[in-house]
Amino acid sequence: MAVEGTPGLKRSLSIWAAVGLSVALMAPSMAANINPQGSSTYAGRAVPLTFLIAAVGVLLVSYSFVRLCQYFHHSGSVYAFVGATLGPRTGVVAGWGLLGTYTFYAVVTSAAAGIFGTAFLQEVGIWHNPPTWAPFVLLAVALLVALVLAIMPVRRGGHVLLTVEGTTVALILIVTAVVLVRLLAGNAPGGHTFTWSVFTVAPGTSSSGLFLGVVFGFLSFAGFEAAATLGEEARRPTRDIPRAIFGVAVFGGVYFVVVTAVEMMGFGANAAGVKAFTSSPSLLGDLGSTYVGHWVGDLITLGTTFSAFGCCLACVVGGARLLYALSRDTAGPRGLGQSHSRWGTPAWATLVVVVATGVIVGIQAAVAASPAAFNSFLWSGTIGTLILLVVYVLASIGCIILVFVRHKLPVPTWQIIIPIAGLVVLGYTLYRNVIPYPTGDSAWFPVVAGVWLAVAVVAVIVAAGTARKLGAALAAREGIKAPDETEVQVPSQLAAAGDEAS
Repeated sequence: MAVEGTPGLKRSLSIWAAVGLSVALMAPSMAANINPQGSSTYAGRAVPLTFLIAAVGVLLVSYSFVRLCQYFHHSGSVYAFVGATLGPRTGVVAGWGLLGTYTFYAVVTSAAAGIFGTAFLQEVGIWHNPPTWAPFVLLAVALLVALVLAIMPVRRGGHVLLTVEGTTVALILIVTAVVLVRLLAGNAPGGHTFTWSVFTVAPGTSSSGLFLGVVFGFLSFAGFEAAATLGEEARRPTRDIPRAIFGVAVFGGVYFVVVTAVEMMGFGANAAGVKAFTSSPSLLGDLGSTYVGHWVGDLITLGTTFSAFGCCLACVVGGARLLYALSRDTAGPRGLGQSHSRWGTPAWATLVVVVATGVIVGIQAAVAASPAAFNSFLWSGTIGTLILLVVYVLASIGCIILVFVRHKLPVPTWQIIIPIAGLVVLGYTLYRNVIPYPTGDSAWFPVVAGVWLAVAVVAVIVAAGTARKLGAALAAREGIKAPDETEVQVPSQLAAAGDEAS
């Protein structure tokens, strides 16, 4: 927390700001409109099943984040949680991993904003026959606007984005209800009917294919934990942050499973329906146009564009705070670890995250045989999620250490089965994404994710002195002793900050 009269993050946010960041990063309207296509590529009609598996995993993982946030409040999120429980070196790996996830997800969401924005302009006749590079133009605009808003936050900007997101989700739920009623009544277009087969795997689909699809379920939920990065800015962090995280996870679980099931049934659970589902540029936009009216589809596509932008902004905000925390605890409050004197935001860290996002987009466009915004979405989404699953594993282990080994919270012992069950789901999902090893473009996804994490592993091994600094910073700010350091010399300025935070 910032000491009065000195630069730092300002403790001024309510529980709704925490909910807003998590919802914005999860972007339910965007996620339900484009992520299921990625899942159907591997799992076919069983898209709702992949989202159900992901929902169970996320609810189990949310337990770990809730318990950790009841004890810690730090802008570094998993960097602090894991660092304080498994040691600063492991904390750096977790923090660097989540930073990578948010950066790759900034690519995903800015690409989605470009895709949906282009589709809307084409549908309403503003941009006839847009070229393949059109989404990249809107992608660049989204990143630039996100940079400005993340550094110079407009007081009402977050409320506006949340209002648009909420309105779009409400419209999506209305369309979902209409589609479901028509499916049950037997008067749906194309003769489609209600069927439970969408929760079963079609013949010829392997368990590996199913769990490759589960990755896009986790991609849709990703961000439910984003509120943890506001631990130094929330007014009542140990109460409000856990409530925000758990509430968003529960909402996402019900929402995604129901909506994806109706989406698949609305397109049809047969081979032709799955093909149309996979190739749809806007799932709910197409369903809205077909089942209700063309104007409804256009509104959903427009709202989804804003949802994707809001998610992009949240990715930049979350990633910048992680980079800020890592830099501040390594080199002190200067450079990337310095907050803006006027706006109280990590300005330089924000700039770096946005530039890194642009570089990733450029690399992906350069290596693709035919550059397309959907490639950036698909590739970065998979890479970011694989990194995120590893981070979730570390956070779950950290929760077990904190709660059930050190007994820092009064929790019944039997509840240890919850994080353990979460580890089983996460571990099996990771296993099925590398065994059997994927082919084609997908072969690079585990490699890139592994290289990103390996950078942090090598860094903490080589730079032992930096690890000690991080341990000292965590000790000062969180009042803990780094578990893999017998004695930590805490710099005086960090000790003062820690006393203020206490």
